[in-house]
Amino acid sequence: MSDLTDGYLNMQLLRFTTAGSVDDGKSTLIGRLLYDSKAIFEDQLEAIERASERAGAEEVNLALLTDGLRAEREQGITIDVAYRYFATPKRKFIIADTPGHVQYTRNMVTGASTANAAVILVDARHGVLEQTIRHAYIASLLRIPHLIVCVNKMDLVGFSEKVFEDIQTQFNKLTGKLDIHDVRFVPISAKYGDNVVDRSERMPWYNGPTLMYLLETIHIGSDYNHTLQRFPVQYVIRPQSDKYHDFRGYAGRIASGFFKPGDPVKVLPSGLTSHVKTIEIMDKKLDVAFSPQSVLMTLEDDIDISRGDMIVGENKAPQTGDEIDLMLCWLNETPMRLGGKYHLKHTTNDLRCMITDMAYKIDINTLDHICDDKTLGLNEIARVRIKTTKSLFYDSYRLNRITGSLILIDEATNNTVGAGMII
Repeated sequence: MSDLTDGYLNMQLLRFTTAGSVDDGKSTLIGRLLYDSKAIFEDQLEAIERASERAGAEEVNLALLTDGLRAEREQGITIDVAYRYFATPKRKFIIADTPGHVQYTRNMVTGASTANAAVILVDARHGVLEQTIRHAYIASLLRIPHLIVCVNKMDLVGFSEKVFEDIQTQFNKLTGKLDIHDVRFVPISAKYGDNVVDRSERMPWYNGPTLMYLLETIHIGSDYNHTLQRFPVQYVIRPQSDKYHDFRGYAGRIASGFFKPGDPVKVLPSGLTSHVKTIEIMDKKLDVAFSPQSVLMTLEDDIDISRGDMIVGENKAPQTGDEIDLMLCWLNETPMRLGGKYHLKHTTNDLRCMITDMAYKIDINTLDHICDDKTLGLNEIARVRIKTTKSLFYDSYRLNRITGSLILIDEATNNTVGAGMII
């Protein structure tokens, strides 16, 4: 049993998000993935069978596995982000099922922010729509490395190869405008399971992999930045005991890169240098640690370090400054205030900032820049400049999704109002 447990714990984890227009079948697809991969319990299946019967459905509605809110079940739509966890013999998965409605753009940004891959559904009858463009843009903005375009409801177009190829052509024209490099296409029928887990016999013209095979085998090892050493300090460990009288350690999660005992490092913002002495997890000393491990690190020299400081590689320091340009997605009903002051959280750093300028707003459906409108409301995205009360050490979001991201918080309500990707 311990061997089985160790094997499970050491399996690679893939986080992926689903996106698509309303009624494209995102929740049904996830239900089919869970059902065909034997990842749901009998009592869950019985519950959705009873719910499907009450709703008068002729078949089991697999979307009910993820649509957990009553309003979602009653309206047949997805409103909130639903997370589901399952595993196959090859990999563990965390799925974020995100809404398709334009008014829930912020929910998609939330669900996609940590994803390795995005599964974008396109209805075979309708092709690429404005909402498809919006979802592809957000996936590009959030630097999701892999895109899997599932052309769904192929059963409603007679499993036509031409329909599938036309949608491929439409989508490839779109990705030419975006920073997306790895795009795969799969023709599926989520309702009946064609090319989801098992290969479809009704589309013999398709020789590519099924969706499940792609999810199990897509290479994600290079998705993480292994060259930039970044360790934001979350907590300073100073035990008040005789046994550890002089001990001083720094706890936190490695944002990127590898750290080994003996590595030369620099501490920001002081700029003082030292070498890594030890790295530990639960009293176990490590020869090497890497992102996203949470570790305890000690240094050879006694340096004044506190929460919010960052330990970095000596030769590849992050950018430092108090005026920062970023793409900002607004998450709150109250519009952004140009010149407004907000609380800012970046890695383990807490400070205040002011929004000093707004260069342009993105028309999410056409990707055009709107320069004459300086207002930013719920679910809208714009390029803005902020000025912080003290210097921030950061990387561009393109290089590092951890040190390149931040959130803005309303000081009066304590609500998170903005999610930023540093340019």
